[in-house]
Amino acid sequence: MSRPQTEAEYLARFRTAPVSGFSRRTLLGGALALGALGLTACSSGATGGSSPAAASGEITFGNNQADPVPKAAIEAVAKAFQDANPGLTIKMNTVAHTTFQENINNYLQGSPDDAFGWFAGYRARFFASKNLVGDLTDVYKATAGIPEGLKKACSTEDGSKQIILPATYYPWVVLYRKSVWQQNGWTVPKTLDEFKALGDKIKAKGLAPLAFADKDGWEAMGTFDIINLRVNGYDFHISLMAGKEDWTSPKVAQVFDVWKGLLPYHQPDALGRSWQEAAQSLQKGQSAMFYLGTFAAQQFAKGAEQDDLDFFVFPEIDSAIGTGAIEAPTDGFMMSKRPKNEAGAKKWLGYLGSAAAQNILVQADPSVIATSQQADVTKYTDLQKKMLAVLKDAKDVALFLDRDSRPDFASTVMGPALQSFIRNPNDVASILKNVEAQKKSIFGS
Repeated sequence: MSRPQTEAEYLARFRTAPVSGFSRRTLLGGALALGALGLTACSSGATGGSSPAAASGEITFGNNQADPVPKAAIEAVAKAFQDANPGLTIKMNTVAHTTFQENINNYLQGSPDDAFGWFAGYRARFFASKNLVGDLTDVYKATAGIPEGLKKACSTEDGSKQIILPATYYPWVVLYRKSVWQQNGWTVPKTLDEFKALGDKIKAKGLAPLAFADKDGWEAMGTFDIINLRVNGYDFHISLMAGKEDWTSPKVAQVFDVWKGLLPYHQPDALGRSWQEAAQSLQKGQSAMFYLGTFAAQQFAKGAEQDDLDFFVFPEIDSAIGTGAIEAPTDGFMMSKRPKNEAGAKKWLGYLGSAAAQNILVQADPSVIATSQQADVTKYTDLQKKMLAVLKDAKDVALFLDRDSRPDFASTVMGPALQSFIRNPNDVASILKNVEAQKKSIFGS
């Protein structure tokens, strides 16, 4: 297969994990009351009609982007929307990303906001299967610029309805500061052996070769994913995420063996460090690299600091597999099942899916790029242009462990399992035996 030359061709290849049945378990059951977490929606006085054209009144919006940069970005979009629609106002309910994620099942079964931010792919389909989100097919069809290749990730399992408006996406890559590398004469490694050799040079300079964090239990999933993609390839990885492979197999054991060999190059004490703190160590020159999504750029000031940020794809481990696979999570926006202002919510969601809104988002937050084919890429920063280029060159695109697999399996099984590995990398056999047992219980096979 030839490599795509345009963003549309890239997105036409966008592939997601197969959907399987759902567990008896309750997704991410929150032990805390939602009111204490700020996840109760404010009531709206608007009654809204069935047509977005008749929309008026207040729209409540559950915003899962609480970090300063993405929060400012979505607030800028809301202001532009309200300026263009004087009869509508956005009442934003902002909650910390991890808190929102951990409690969304209870949130959607309670009194959710009219619309809310969420993830395309498996996690959107999960809530559709539970009948907890609204049908956005009419809005989706009326929104120009959505790539055909994203339709599956935005639809119900049978593809009959669209349930999420995609907005932005970003690659997971190895980030570094150009100035630090130039001062030390370091060059981008192409293979795992070169990667380790570079790590030894970096350690000799007194820096941590790789910034590392897993305080919230999801960050290390990306490291597992990319090593599996490099060791076993895309098809095996997606099959593993779908519960179709044996976690005690030699193939999976090899992933952890490779990772174990890389742990000496990681920052220690990762379980007590947030991704923001790890990114700040890169920003401050305390570490030389960081494997994370490009959203790490949010911890770098716009201008000179972000201009100093560069990246490369994770190096080759097996020459027969190469480096064609990459992860690029896609974020978007959904509507609750029974919004108080359905017409307003649909009007807002249609705007969020448009190039006009996404141009604002990606200019305010240069750590992501727009999904709309009509977005103005001429205003992209050098970092964003490189993000777009590396995704165009990707042969296969995964969405991330907690989006390519069942949400209950990702959060309740894999998050703790990877933390156990980080604490004790010599206990892989028992960790994988436990994962396989829980996988059979959850997936039923």
